[in-house]
Amino acid sequence: MGTHIARLVRTPNPSLLLVLLSLLQLAFVSLGDTDIENLLTFKDSLSNPSSLRNWNASISPCNGDIANWIGVLCLKNKIWGLQLESMGLGGLVNIEILDAMPTLRIISLMNNNFEGKIPEIKKLGELKALYLSNNRFTGDIPDNAFEGMRSLKNLFLANNAFTGKIPSSLATLPRLLVLKMEGNQFVGRIPDFKQNVKVVNFANNELEGPIPASLSNMSASMFSGNKNLCGPPLEKCSLISPPPSPSAVPSASPQPPLIYKKTISALQIALIVISILLLLAIIATVIFVLSKRKQNPGLLNATDDDSSMLPPNSNDQEKKISDSGGMMKRSDYGKLIFLKGEIDRFDLHDLLRASAEVLGSGNLGASYKAVIMNGEALVVKRYKQMNNVGREEFHEHMRRLGRLDHENLLPVEAYYYRKEEKLLVCNFMEDGSLASHLHGNHSVDKPSLDWRSRLKIIKGVGRGLTYLYNELPSLVVPHGHLKSSNVLLNDNFEPLLCDYALRPVINQEQAHMYMTAYRSPEHSINGRISRKTDVWCLGILILEILTGKIPENYLTSSYDRNTNLATWVNEIAKDKRTSEIFDVEMRGTKNSKGEMICLLKIGLSCCEDDPDARPELKEVVQEIEEMKDRDEHELSTTIGEVNAIMSSRNARDGAFSSFNR
Repeated sequence: MGTHIARLVRTPNPSLLLVLLSLLQLAFVSLGDTDIENLLTFKDSLSNPSSLRNWNASISPCNGDIANWIGVLCLKNKIWGLQLESMGLGGLVNIEILDAMPTLRIISLMNNNFEGKIPEIKKLGELKALYLSNNRFTGDIPDNAFEGMRSLKNLFLANNAFTGKIPSSLATLPRLLVLKMEGNQFVGRIPDFKQNVKVVNFANNELEGPIPASLSNMSASMFSGNKNLCGPPLEKCSLISPPPSPSAVPSASPQPPLIYKKTISALQIALIVISILLLLAIIATVIFVLSKRKQNPGLLNATDDDSSMLPPNSNDQEKKISDSGGMMKRSDYGKLIFLKGEIDRFDLHDLLRASAEVLGSGNLGASYKAVIMNGEALVVKRYKQMNNVGREEFHEHMRRLGRLDHENLLPVEAYYYRKEEKLLVCNFMEDGSLASHLHGNHSVDKPSLDWRSRLKIIKGVGRGLTYLYNELPSLVVPHGHLKSSNVLLNDNFEPLLCDYALRPVINQEQAHMYMTAYRSPEHSINGRISRKTDVWCLGILILEILTGKIPENYLTSSYDRNTNLATWVNEIAKDKRTSEIFDVEMRGTKNSKGEMICLLKIGLSCCEDDPDARPELKEVVQEIEEMKDRDEHELSTTIGEVNAIMSSRNARDGAFSSFNR
């Protein structure tokens, strides 16, 4: 028998090999079919799965590291994750099906309509990241909900309606790095996290007691909105006991519970008193204004005839917002919602009465300049493709934008919600956009931007982006639509970013077609974007500012490496014509060659096709902030670094590294 087996090994039987190969092939096919079947079953458990229209059994979900199905993340031909964000999904999160997919490591269902109790997540013991923020989950989370999830690093549960205590099993996860639980109704104390957690956010809950010492080095904003939380980084705690009941027998009564209170200083008391007085003054003002309106009801008694609101001698360049070619009709009247906590400076009637100049009609919506009765100039943006989330989710996202406050962001002052369309209202910037300054007609009265102004602008853009990244960590692309026409300038040439953080509410199809994030190399090749996509957009903007050329990705619907602005810079530099890269109309460059070359290097490093090869945003911004003029030796060294970047870009074949493990 042993001799027979040895003979088979030494002399392979062709028929036997064919059978073994067939069995092996069948095993691989079965594995692929199982993944497809599982995903289609998961899709069937969802409500409103229209965004997953290309989930089709005739196409494999993965082709190497490239996903063929929307929302699927692939690694080495295996399903590594599901990124089903902002798709209007609801229904059942079928954990049993997901548990049958052994290579699944990431699940993101953020910005959808899932309801009910949290799924039984602990069944997915190998999961590394779970993102459930901005849904409608409710109820208590079991204390052992995350027991045994030793690989979990990122957990986002923010902005749902969870109640009860924070599960103690979270404090046992050895690899937990980021925990986002803000905007819920959690009660009780925060567990003591002994592991090396990098970021937590418990803001806007109903938590109480002292903050654990292990979290005392976090920002105070991560604990705000919990009136009974105390201890560093908030106010220190004072420990008091409630007075005993007069009828209680001391020897038989249980010890009263200890209550932690924040200590209140004399300054805080004074501020409270002042706040109350201000509130009374505001109430008196409102009563006065309302009484005046009753005496002069003209604003509220507008006729239903739209034509009656047209100004005399109106023409094609100036028309009423309520006109048939404008933003809305009289029958659509509703309420403007202000985001900055101020008394309404104007209302929807004021906008409808205002003459409106069309500023532009982009792919995502039209923009109008409206000058209201008091002479204030506003920009009203009208969006019809902003139905990616429901009414409440939209209001919540607008409130998030309203809380943002940075000198390099253009604030959203107010908004109007209607199912068919949305209006966002901002202040009008007289000096226009960066795009108009770079690519418009220049004259003696309106010269091209000089080097110092361009450097100031890019520094401001970097600061604004950094703020968005810090304040909106749950968004994959905190800006998502960064380009020169979305950078406005004030009269001091300080940049203000606009159209930021709108990806969660923009319809997915329109976002993929028109937003700059989806014209990046990674989306073109892998069908996905990442937090380094905004870095790529920043790199393209830097090159646009230096060269004065319009990037091709503003004009096309997808990324093309052969016509990419970074590729053009590469070709010019290869021919040792570096001086031809810079905008010939840029003034004030005589003693700034070192800085210009340095910024060119930074821009090119941001434009790497491979996201993993790009620097982190904070590194980019730090380099820009630290830039100074170089001497001749440093200048030649920097040019050498630029040429090295060019060479490395030529050497690469464009293949992407695998998804972050």
